Order: sequence, then C-alpha cells, then structure tokens
Amino acid sequence: MSSISIPPTHPAVASLAPRAPLAIVNQPTLPPGPGQIQVHVTWTSSTPLDLHVADGGLLVKPEDYPFLMGGSYGGTVVAVGPPPSDGSQARNLQPGDQVFGFVPPGCGDPCFQTYINVSSFTASPLPPNLTLQEAVTVSANLVTVFQAARTSLDLEVKWPVEAGWQPHQASAPILIWGAASSVGLYAVQVFRHQGYRNVIAVASEKHHETLRALGATACFDYRQRDVVDKILAHLPAKEGSDGPKVPYILDCIASREETLRPLTRIAERGTRVGILLPVINVHATRDRAPEYEMDVEKAFPGGWKEEVRLRGTRANFYHHDKDFRDHLQPEWVPAMLQQGIVHPNKQRVVEGQTLRERAQNALDILRDRGISGEKLVWRVADSDN
Repeated sequence: MSSISIPPTHPAVASLAPRAPLAIVNQPTLPPGPGQIQVHVTWTSSTPLDLHVADGGLLVKPEDYPFLMGGSYGGTVVAVGPPPSDGSQARNLQPGDQVFGFVPPGCGDPCFQTYINVSSFTASPLPPNLTLQEAVTVSANLVTVFQAARTSLDLEVKWPVEAGWQPHQASAPILIWGAASSVGLYAVQVFRHQGYRNVIAVASEKHHETLRALGATACFDYRQRDVVDKILAHLPAKEGSDGPKVPYILDCIASREETLRPLTRIAERGTRVGILLPVINVHATRDRAPEYEMDVEKAFPGGWKEEVRLRGTRANFYHHDKDFRDHLQPEWVPAMLQQGIVHPNKQRVVEGQTLRERAQNALDILRDRGISGEKLVWRVADSDN
C-alpha cells in the first residue's frame, strides 16, 4: 500500500494568458470518480503542444483561464475510484502501483500538478526495465503514432504482431519527415515492428545512424537544399501502376514552410499525408507570437496536387477507437517497452528550484527550438512521497 499522505490541496502549473509567464495555482485534491485512479505525479514531459497552448493560446477560450497544462504523467497510484460507468474495462490497479500515461482532454486532469484523477485506461503499468523518468517520454508520442497510422494513413496496426504476419502494404514506401522528433522516432520503430519494410526517414544527418538502427531503410538530411530531388531519385520508377511513388507520408513537424512546402513536391494523386496538428505558420520566438492553422486543407491552399489526401492528426481523439481505448495504453504500450520493441526517447532533465521554474524552463527551451533527438522531462512533485 502507498504511504503517501494526500493533502487537501496541491499546486498546479497554469497559463494565465497567451505568452504570459506560467503561474502556480492551488487546486483541491478531490477523490477519483468512477473508472478513475488518483496519481501522485512525480515526473512529466513537455511537448510542442505545451508551447502552442502557452504562447499561442491554441484551442483555449478566454473564459478557460487560468488554464491548467500538461498531458503526460508518471507517478504512483494513491487511490482508486469506483468501477467505470462509460463501458471501458475495469483495471486491476492498486495504491502503490507505479504508472505512466497520456491524458486526452476530457479523460482526466491536466498533468502539470502533483495530484491528478485520470481515467484508468490512460494508465500503463511501469515495466520493470524502465524508470518513471524514462517512461514519461513515451505515451503521448507513441499514442500519436498509432492514431496517425490508423486514422490518417489508413495503415494496418495491431497487437500482438504474430510471427509471419505482414500488412497489406508491407513494401510500400512510408516517408517520415521529422523522423528524429519524439513522434518520428517512435514511428520508425512501430512501422518496423508492424512489418512495413520501406521506411524513409528525413532528419538531420547526425541522427541517421540511430534511425537506421531503429528500422529506417533510407535516410535523408532535410538541411540539404536538394533533399527533395534526392528522395525522388531514390524511389524506383513506377511500372504498370497508377499509384503514387510515395503512398504514405507522415509529417511530424507540420511547419508550413519547412515541411509542407517540400512535401507538396513529393505527394502525388492518391498519396495519404498525415500532418501532426497544428500546422505552424509562424514559429513562436521570444519576440513574436506564433500563428497556427488547424485545418490542413487551408494550411497550404493551392500548393498540393489534385487528389492528395490530407489529414490532420491529433492524439486527443485516440480513445474514440474502442480498440485503442481499451488496450493501447493499458496493454500495448507497456508490453512493447518491456519486450524492447520500442525504446524510450533520450531524456534531457530540466532543472529548477520550484515546480513553476521547471515548467517555465522547459517551455523556454521549446520556444528557442533548443532540443533535437531528446525529450524534455522534469520533476513535478519534489519527492516520491
């Protein structure tokens, strides 16, 4: 059993207004509801979405402020609510269990606070070969990959993957732009394990060796001016088929100029393009507010060839797929980690004397685009107890 003494209130990180410094607000520590667990959060990770919320007020209404932040947690179960009433499966979780997960909106509390109540289907039991610090790099990104594969690219993904099984499009080229990003690294590993044999990775050259080891069959450096020409030259000429050279593209960066523009030269009639939302029209800097577009059809009007199939990807809706809701985080994610099918991102621990300082420092690193091939992780609670 857990020895944690649960306080009546606890601190939480909040955005008070777009581009305002983050703040700490006091929250009541309420008991978990039906189908929920209460977690004492010790570790979390920061994502570009946190920057989009804090600097751009993305999808935040004026009446929502102060807006609590954070989508990933790692910590210890301290209480378990009544059985679920929403049709989801009851989970055999007990106080004292170490868990980690990603919480879509509406499925529990934001995670940059020391105590959260979350739906139990968001929780992955911590495998014995991982620490919570490592585990908090995983869930949001791995969930995004599965959501993108199934709903944006129409690719087959399943668990378990039986020996000898291969998907229908096993040999079709899949282009991952931003393959060294947190999502991109998991995409390479997942597609390899799911049986896709032609994964093309676009990332800085310093990451190519790692990407090949994870399963990429070819790597290209986006910094080279002729990178699109090199990718097109790498692809075999189409023979006896009206299909596109690259039928599947996953854009893990979603920058209007840096990724969408070159991808318009690669995508052809019938290409499925999954774009991680939001599309960034203008990147946030310390002196300039960001600009975003949530509709992929409006992100580059007139720039795509006819009948390119554009779809935005948001992990926030993954649980609308009952298979994913019931099995992805409770079962698939911890099993893939324990079996070494996927590996946690490298971590950069963000330091700070206080909860607010650690959250703010992580946000500043994201704004300055000071991270590559790593995931920002930081302590929420100052201790495990």
